Amino acid sequence: MLVSNVSLSCARAAGTWCASSDDGRLEAASYRDLSPTGHLVVAVFLGFIGTLGFTNNLLVLVLFCRYQALRSPINLLLVNISVSDLLVCVLGTPFSFAASTQGRWLIGNTGCVWYGFVNSCLGMVSLISLAVLSYERYCTMMGLTEADATNYRKISFGIALSWGYSLLWTLPPLFGWSSYGPEGPGTTCSVNWHANDANNISYIILFFFFCLVVPFLVIIYSYGKLLHAVKQVSRVNTTMGRSRERRVLFMVIIMVTCFLLCWLPYGMVALLATFGRPGLISPEASIIPSILAKSSTAVNPIIYIFMNKQFSRCFRDFMTCQDQPSSSSMKSSSKATKPCRITRKTNHDNFTFVVASAGQPSTFIQNRNHSVGERASSGEASRPVVSLVAHYNG
Repeated sequence: MLVSNVSLSCARAAGTWCASSDDGRLEAASYRDLSPTGHLVVAVFLGFIGTLGFTNNLLVLVLFCRYQALRSPINLLLVNISVSDLLVCVLGTPFSFAASTQGRWLIGNTGCVWYGFVNSCLGMVSLISLAVLSYERYCTMMGLTEADATNYRKISFGIALSWGYSLLWTLPPLFGWSSYGPEGPGTTCSVNWHANDANNISYIILFFFFCLVVPFLVIIYSYGKLLHAVKQVSRVNTTMGRSRERRVLFMVIIMVTCFLLCWLPYGMVALLATFGRPGLISPEASIIPSILAKSSTAVNPIIYIFMNKQFSRCFRDFMTCQDQPSSSSMKSSSKATKPCRITRKTNHDNFTFVVASAGQPSTFIQNRNHSVGERASSGEASRPVVSLVAHYNG
């Protein structure tokens, strides 16, 4: 993944290449190559990730185009993630796969710069979209925005933000603020992590903070608030609430863990390559975080889309060659009638959140046909509260 911060010497590089800019500054090099077996193992992993990522993301787009029931604003944001991941599988992974099979970069310096820019930009689009998705879920859950299935303006802004923000941070290396070059054993290309001049270090520090730390903080904050809200529900109805709390906790843990596994090693090794002692990161060690980062293209559709009830039901109908999803499959597994003093009810992904206005505490009991709001008979009836109830459609 990353070129080590070592004393670079083209004479010692085996199977990699060096290039200099007009001012004589060394653009990229690697101090030693992987073994043929190592290149073969990397090629196998890249081939598997590229094939699985291409298939999963293409299937998402096919389902979205075929079933009108999926064409909602929030699903459009999921499609944006799939588009960026699919483009990585088409425009990036095949070149690194071919390079690994041959043990060297095959399309020259210009191709390396193009590969580094395209993959950095598309990977950033996917990452920022995940942060936008988590924040949108938080806003809808907390009632900060209305869940309008016909309002695409907010989601369109989020999609535009993901692409604009990504271009903002991936275009500068093309114009002299840092650069793109080979990384690891020289079979992939990315930001020139190894250069230790002020120009490159300033870019890497800001890139790491605004493109990894900030999205991660947004995701942690948003899903943390979601989990806190579900815990409040468990206090109202212990039996049903505890079960939902465990499901939401499992979902949040999976999302955050996969995000960290895919991106944190890449960021950490990049910083070590930039600020660590020479020779600290070898090509063998640096290629692992690169593979993990690329695996996000195959993991994202599974976690964020195929675990989604709506998409999974359409997928089953697609596999059984049904033109339209059955009406029963698209119905929410939990419905709600008007409970005591409801101010807002939103149905979002697998969660139906019911927000009760300030007043008497209320408990919501669900039966097979409908949900009935019943006023709790407790000694705290005189205390005004705001109740938040979530129905998990899982």
